[in-house]
Amino acid sequence: MKPLQASEIKGTWATLLLPIDPDDGIDFNRLEVQLEYLVHSVVDGIYAHGTAGEFYSLTDREFVRVNELLAQKCEAAGLPFQIGGCFPTPEISLHRARQAAQFRPGAVQVILPDWYPPTLQESIAYLERIAGAIAPVPLVLYNPPHAKRVLEAEDFSILCERIPTLAGIKVGGGDEAWYERMRPLGTRLSIFVPGHTLATGQARGAAGSYSNVACLQPAGAARWNRLMETDWAAAQAVEVQIQKFMQAYVIPFRDQKGSSNMALDKLLACIGDWAPVGTRLRWPYAGVGEGEVERLRTLARESIPYLFEDVPV
Repeated sequence: MKPLQASEIKGTWATLLLPIDPDDGIDFNRLEVQLEYLVHSVVDGIYAHGTAGEFYSLTDREFVRVNELLAQKCEAAGLPFQIGGCFPTPEISLHRARQAAQFRPGAVQVILPDWYPPTLQESIAYLERIAGAIAPVPLVLYNPPHAKRVLEAEDFSILCERIPTLAGIKVGGGDEAWYERMRPLGTRLSIFVPGHTLATGQARGAAGSYSNVACLQPAGAARWNRLMETDWAAAQAVEVQIQKFMQAYVIPFRDQKGSSNMALDKLLACIGDWAPVGTRLRWPYAGVGEGEVERLRTLARESIPYLFEDVPV
């Protein structure tokens, strides 16, 4: 896979979710079934080892095996892919970024060090070293709202100047004023926002999403992304349906029961029923109980019918 330019990192990207067995092992047979579905769902790309991929739990051997499978399937299909070199500690993140680059992904994703909030200068020093280690593969910074240091538009502008191979960012988005502050960066960086806000985000300058909506139904999420290019009003109406469903039936698991973001993403995949993922998370985290899935599966199809029309089975 050739290195991706910022302008080429766009659209709806789907994540790999780890199918976890009762003994906490990864079921690679189920992972391959999932990957086959994603390849044929016409998403714009696939990535591994984000939060939903439980990157923090992987051994080196597992990390490499997932990457081998991802690279093989995507290269054969001519589909762009990215690999997360993420880890909470700097040395291991650097090591994994180097490993990831060996598979020739379109980009390598990293997070900032996560034990203590780094200063801006420390963040620059960290990213400069990783960027140098993986060149010519470009860098994508995953800076979610729960990061120890959440960067502002001014910080990203400085990073662009100091790190020429920084091609994209994955961020939590914001209000209209936030998008206005980020707008000048749109010619230099690919700005990815949460999937359930993508229609609004693209209208304000975002390039795409590493998408939680693709967790629910990847083919439907990809089709929704294409709808944004031809009928934005219709796409916005779908976004309203998605957000109502999320607020009513998914977010309460986080806000009222303390479920993690990775638990919610796996729940969405089980609701979508497109691959044998399961809701189980790796120790010590707990997924949402399987008993919730059937009820929510019906509600999702009633609430957001567009996502489930004419999708692969």
